[in-house]
Amino acid sequence: MQWDKLKPGDTIGMVSPSHIVEEERCQNIIRRINELGFKVKVGNNIYKDTYGYIASEYERADDFNQMIYDNDVKMVLFGGGFGAVDILPLIDYNGIKQNPKIFLSYSYGTSILNAIYAKTGLKTFYGQAPGNFEDLRLYDYKQFSSHFLQEYISDFVSNSEWISLCGGVCEGTLIGGYTWNFALLLNTEFLSIDPYKKYVLFLEDNERFTNIAGVSMLISHIEQSKLAENISGMLFGHYSENRNPYLLERLKRFGEKHSIPVAYCDDFGHGKNHAIIPIGVPAQLDTRNNTMTFLD
Repeated sequence: MQWDKLKPGDTIGMVSPSHIVEEERCQNIIRRINELGFKVKVGNNIYKDTYGYIASEYERADDFNQMIYDNDVKMVLFGGGFGAVDILPLIDYNGIKQNPKIFLSYSYGTSILNAIYAKTGLKTFYGQAPGNFEDLRLYDYKQFSSHFLQEYISDFVSNSEWISLCGGVCEGTLIGGYTWNFALLLNTEFLSIDPYKKYVLFLEDNERFTNIAGVSMLISHIEQSKLAENISGMLFGHYSENRNPYLLERLKRFGEKHSIPVAYCDDFGHGKNHAIIPIGVPAQLDTRNNTMTFLD
């Protein structure tokens, strides 16, 4: 199952499955995406607050499914927020199989991206959301361009200095995202775990949302799941502007406990850099040389 690369003039569908969108800001984001040479189509319910804090799950799912079946839409772009989990049972996964396209998000979008991969086998993309286009940085644009406009990308391009916490080389299928949402997916039908496969786990969080004790709790939850014995390595993304020694030590303990390579970087997450990582793609992580290669 494969989607087409983007071309100038293509349409990007923008929906909000997780939060209420501010119309003025949304219009600014649309203008910025238009300046890159793309059209934008927004969901009919993107500004609704049916429940007072968010649109209903049915309204949000209708917008999402509308983009799935719209033949003009080549990419579905959406952001984060607490509501993503609500619509997982309502997404038309059979429609995605029939109409594969690019799905791009990050943060709480973790839930939807991993669910689509679990239910359809279609690789999805973690790392950028509509808000990133409001003030698009050069590194972020190069990431967007290399994954969606150019023919092929084989190497993860870094824009930060990696810290190798447990050295080694491993291979496996990439899965992961924001720690809270990834942990919530464990032991559900919306996370695809093959007991005969290895996985390279990528995670990120931020000190604004989760303190170190919280991150540690989520890592422990992952360790106590069936996934733990299938993790071959882990790359953790941006957490704080000044790297937190307690986080680094916690990640190191994780690697040592499971005898796997682990590294920390500031290339993806809620920081300044928004690298894109494909979910469902086989990769090699080398924490001795601080590189990651996509093997698909």
